[in-house]
Amino acid sequence: QVQLVESGGGLVQPGGSLNLSCTAFGNIYRVADMGWYREVQEKQRELVAVIREDGSPTYGKSVKDRFTISRVNAQNTVYLQMNSLELDDTTTYYCTARVKDESTRPFVPYWGQGIQVIVSS
Repeated sequence: QVQLVESGGGLVQPGGSLNLSCTAFGNIYRVADMGWYREVQEKQRELVAVIREDGSPTYGKSVKDRFTISRVNAQNTVYLQMNSLELDDTTTYYCTARVKDESTRPFVPYWGQGIQVIVSS
């Protein structure tokens, strides 16, 4: 079993910064893509950023040039540096990772519990 533990959320003023982190714990053989999604209206989730095992990132349109995703493979940890935060960035952010627990088994997607980011003056 694998758990994703998120931290770093909270309250920040518009224009401020936050750094989210997420670490995968448990029976892990290998972690492929890691990333962040956030909740939008009607319980949908939109892509914030994803980073592949080789470090190559993909960003959602609304956060590109403001957010930076990175990872430390040896620690099974992904980070999201969020700069120039806007009121519309307020929502719950979810960490996700595709994890293989044995070499012969497929990658399985896991999700964190979610972490609140509130941008308010």
